[in-house]
Formats: sequence, C-alpha cells, structure tokens
Amino acid sequence: MSSLKFTLENKDPHSSARAGTILTDHGIIQTPIFMPVGTAGTVKGLTQKQLNDDVRAQIILGNTYHLYLRPGLEVLQSAGGLHKFKHWDKPILTDSGGYQVFSLANSRKISEEGVVFQSHIDGSKHLFSPEKAIDIQRIIGGDIIMAFDECPPYPSEYKYVKSSMELTHRWLDRCVEQFNRTESLYGHSQNLFPIVQGGTEKDLRIASCEYIASKDAAGNAIGGLSVGEPIPLIYEFCGLCCEHLPEQKPRYLMGVGTPADLLECIALGVDMFDCVMPTRNGRNAMLFTTEGIINIDNKKWEFDHSPIDQGLDNETSNYYSKSYLRHLMKSKELLGLTIASIQNLAFYLWLVTEARKQIVAGSFSSWKATMMPIITKRL
Repeated sequence: MSSLKFTLENKDPHSSARAGTILTDHGIIQTPIFMPVGTAGTVKGLTQKQLNDDVRAQIILGNTYHLYLRPGLEVLQSAGGLHKFKHWDKPILTDSGGYQVFSLANSRKISEEGVVFQSHIDGSKHLFSPEKAIDIQRIIGGDIIMAFDECPPYPSEYKYVKSSMELTHRWLDRCVEQFNRTESLYGHSQNLFPIVQGGTEKDLRIASCEYIASKDAAGNAIGGLSVGEPIPLIYEFCGLCCEHLPEQKPRYLMGVGTPADLLECIALGVDMFDCVMPTRNGRNAMLFTTEGIINIDNKKWEFDHSPIDQGLDNETSNYYSKSYLRHLMKSKELLGLTIASIQNLAFYLWLVTEARKQIVAGSFSSWKATMMPIITKRL
C-alpha cells in the first residue's frame, strides 16, 4: 500500500524552486529537505536524540546493502524493522543497494536477473535482484523505498548508457510488480520511488524521465548525477530531469552534494537531497557554517574561543568554541568528530529550512544570490 501525499505549497516566481509537504505514516517532511545518511543504521557519531534536537532531521536514510549484510535481515525483522531497532520514530528512506553495487565494480557481475556481488566484509557472494531488493526493503521497513537500478559510470559510451538505462527500466517493472504483490510488515505504508538514469545523454535522460513518470509512483528520484561528472553537467541534467518529471510528485536528487549544489538544484526544482559530505567532511575537519567554510585544523583557530557557529540555533554550535573543537580534532578525540558532524548537518538542515522560508516569501532567488558567496567562502 502507498499513502504518501505530496502537497505543493509555494513556487519561487524567478526560478523553479518550490516548497511542499510530504506526508508519511511516520510524520510530515517539509521540502526542500536534506536527509542525513545513516549507512549502517546510524548517522556516524550521532545519537538519535542529537539528530532530533540539534540537527532537527525530519527524515534519515538507511542503506540496504549494508543493513542486509550487517546486522542482517533476521535481526531487523525480529526488532520490528529499522525504526524500532534504532528507536527513530520519524520517516526513513532506504536506497535499493544499486549504488553500492555500482561502487563494487571490481567484485560484481551484472546480468538480466540482477547483480551478484561479493561482500566487503567476508567476501561471500550474494545476488541482488529487483525482487530481492524490494523484499529486503520490506524487512528494513523504510517509509520510502527505492527501485533497483544500474548506475553507469562517467564517462560511458552512449551504447552502454542506453543499454544500462533499458535494463534499469526492465528492473523497475519487476520492482513495481513485486511491490504490488507484497505488503508492509510493520503496519505502516511504504512508498516506492523509481530512479531516472541515462547518464549525460539528453535523449536518454528524457526517455528515462518519461518511462519513470508513466509508473505514476509516489515520487521520483534522479540517479547517476554524482559519479564524477563536471558540476555544470550535474546542474544541466538535473534541470532537464526536473522539466520532464511530474510537477505534483516529489523529486529526489540522489547523492548531491555541497551546500552550493543544494541551492542550485533547489532552484532547478529538486525537493529532496542526501549526501555523506556533511558528516564525512566534518570528520576530516571541514566545517560548513553560516559565515563560510572552516578548516578547523588550521592554527588560526587555536585561540578563537568564539562559538563554532552563532548563526545556528542549536546547543552544540553555540556551546563549544572553535578553539576547543580544534583541540579535540588535533587530539583525535571522538567527541570532536561528533561535534563537527552535528555542526555540518545542522547547517545543511538550516540551509534548506531557510530556502523554504524564502520560497514561501517569494524572495528565494535574491536570497540565493546573497548566500552563494557566503557559503562557498573559505574563512
């Protein structure tokens, strides 16, 4: 069953930016939204309370490939699904495992049936088919689940991209069929999103958008635009997809990106984002703040006892100083990784929340022009 409802509330008069509301059985998501990535059942280094109180996450991701391998489906099902396993009562989106299979290029074999891959944990072999990807996501229990797709690398020959896209479409048909003949295991509805592919070939992207749209799914995802292509191409093909995907369904751009990417793609009509960048970069001493980008390792912060980011209304960013965080990072203290991750995720959520406010007020484009030099500046 599918119960997701998307209400388009406001549009920016000078761009394709839009503000909306997604209603799921686990709560409301206000768009545009950024979704923290919780690969193995946790957003690295953060408690669920921190995600809720400091980051103010409205929805988080679970990773099908990693959760399937560890803790495994029996553990997840015995707990009553990922929500109960990790004590998270807001929406969860699960990917299909397709991107992880893409990243395992040296240890996987693709066929019409699906993908045979080797576990990165113990080398054991596993088959992911479209049907199995749906069944696994039923057991994980995400509110939004993704169709199984193949993501071609960049660059790829036209012939391969076309063949890959057509395989993704055939797999989508099988995903839809399996989704329709199975049910949620935990009493809440799940909602299937197909994924647009087609590389950086305009005719293929348009064809894929049209095929995906014909499925009349609860929402639609744009895949294959964070695999090494130049940034201008990401924006060009993101915009192209938004032009050809249904206006009354949420649009999810997978795996993108920097704060600047978020604002550019919101302006193109994207509603949902995810990326590991805020947590990964935070663990490597790069902070995104309301005043610009900070490398907290730099000596210039050694005696700076001002708050990490006074522009954010959360306890962590206002409580700890730049000097203290630098000390923690230099000392390789785990608390430093947590604080940096909270800062970056809180900033990302602040950014999309502010973007929403500006869209509602009709001032998004002028606000974006003001913000871009700030959020890309190195302090």
